[in-house]
Amino acid sequence: MSNELAGRRAIVTGGASGIGRTTVELFVREGAQVLIADVADQAGQDLARGLGAAAAYCHTDVSKAEQVEALVAQAIELFGGLDIMYNNAGISEPMSKVDLIDEEFTQFSKVLAVDLLGPMLGIKFAARAMRAQGRGSIINTASTGGFFAGRGMPVYRTAKAGVIALTQMAAIELGGLGIRVNCISPGPIETPMAGAGFPPEIAAKLAAATSRLLTDMQVLKRVGQPIDIANAAVFLASERSAHITGQNLVVDGGVTAGDKVDRIALIQTEMQAILGPAKSY
Repeated sequence: MSNELAGRRAIVTGGASGIGRTTVELFVREGAQVLIADVADQAGQDLARGLGAAAAYCHTDVSKAEQVEALVAQAIELFGGLDIMYNNAGISEPMSKVDLIDEEFTQFSKVLAVDLLGPMLGIKFAARAMRAQGRGSIINTASTGGFFAGRGMPVYRTAKAGVIALTQMAAIELGGLGIRVNCISPGPIETPMAGAGFPPEIAAKLAAATSRLLTDMQVLKRVGQPIDIANAAVFLASERSAHITGQNLVVDGGVTAGDKVDRIALIQTEMQAILGPAKSY
């Protein structure tokens, strides 16, 4: 490790599992002190305990203003200040084949509260803490689903589109205070969720199938891992990105790069079938 974050004080919400957990671990390896925020108390406490004096845990529902305010206050009490706020906590409505016109939006308030209000509150209270020192880096987890259109998960996509807009607005408002605000848009990231709750042999098959489908979506034929997002977060938290704000850093293996189907070859094949072997195009 290069100690990119030596002496920095950080909060990572949703830090007990997945992308958040990997980011917490990497932040600590890079020299930061990290306050882990989550609602999964056992996992969060175990992670903090395993990381030693560099980490602590705080139960936090990011959709509750008083809890986010208390989270930032605890970071200041523990570490003496706050340099990095990573608003990573997020949820989604279940995957469904229901079309938009038949969707009941039963999860709308819950998803918007965590995925959009959560970052708003994190920015608000972190910026208050960072204002006095005249610097800070705030990072939000958005998603390629927030700007790359597709079917399904309309509430999640809408929330993440809001996170991207929020990031840009906050960057403009807080730039004069020396506070940078950026977001990361992950593409497909491999997690054990696909096989959760199934017997090991079925879980392994589900995970393999999911990995194959995710890989097919990408230009780079490797499914994204939590460490890919954690590395991006370290970059945005460090001095290497000192002149970067208001940006959406896309980490998606090329999913959103453009059309990955060779349309010209398909057209040529159709033309050849019509014209016969005598003609070539």
